[in-house]
Amino acid sequence: MAYNEHFELVEALEPTVAQLLAEHRERRKPWYFHEFVPWEEGRSFVKEPWEESQATINERARTSLVLNLLTEDNLPYYHHILERHLPEGSVWKEWNNLWTAEEAQHSIAIRAYLLTSRNCDPVELEDDRMATMQAGYEPDFSHLAELFAYTSAQELATRVSHRNTGKITEDETAFELMRHIAIDENHHFMFYRGVMQAMLQLNPTVALEGIYRTLKNFQMPGIGIPGFLRRSIEIARAGVYNLRVHHDHVLMPLLKQWGIAELKNLDAKAAELQEKLMALPAEVLAKAERFEARFGMA
Repeated sequence: MAYNEHFELVEALEPTVAQLLAEHRERRKPWYFHEFVPWEEGRSFVKEPWEESQATINERARTSLVLNLLTEDNLPYYHHILERHLPEGSVWKEWNNLWTAEEAQHSIAIRAYLLTSRNCDPVELEDDRMATMQAGYEPDFSHLAELFAYTSAQELATRVSHRNTGKITEDETAFELMRHIAIDENHHFMFYRGVMQAMLQLNPTVALEGIYRTLKNFQMPGIGIPGFLRRSIEIARAGVYNLRVHHDHVLMPLLKQWGIAELKNLDAKAAELQEKLMALPAEVLAKAERFEARFGMA
């Protein structure tokens, strides 16, 4: 996508962004993580070093919470990725700063819960945080449409992952905390989904290309986390996030809510992308069935 075309699309979307931002401010109610952390359970790790026997939730739930936390820890990179694509002094920047402020509470909250409840090794957690952030996160987005197609899918996927993680903890405190974080992610998803809906109206070919590039090879932004493959398989087997969950709760809702199948009067390239997008669910479902058969989940 040429620089001038990128600039023109950003500029054309500003009224939509202003409206979506206003709707977000009206819809999203502030909440405070300190109300959901069991502070009374906290005690010194120096006087009483951590042992796994102190954990109060199951191992898969702990793995999922830590994986979700380490993903949230990379917030500075996510902010930077958006920042460098957006014009100075625009409503886009206002959104990015607000979004970053709201997202920042998530890692603070999950870490506080894990440490006070002794459901993680604090040394390993800090070492993994350092390794994850030093690895960085630099996705190769080809243009603006791919960036916002990705944030749409990622926020929806994160909402699903956080909510399912809360469920498998079988802990009321953790469940309520993750429920509030998931609600935040849903508000953010609604903003990014709206951006892409407007983009589909303004430039369907560019928008469809971004959506296809994103959904064809979608990955959560945790690939640099130590032991990511092992951990991701563990939470996949726990039903927190796997290919079937992705198909049912991310891919299909996005295609439906963006009305991809109903788009009309497309040029040849856009029509081809539309066809490829509508073929994706069957491909993902086939991969899900192979994964389930391999790990005895069928």
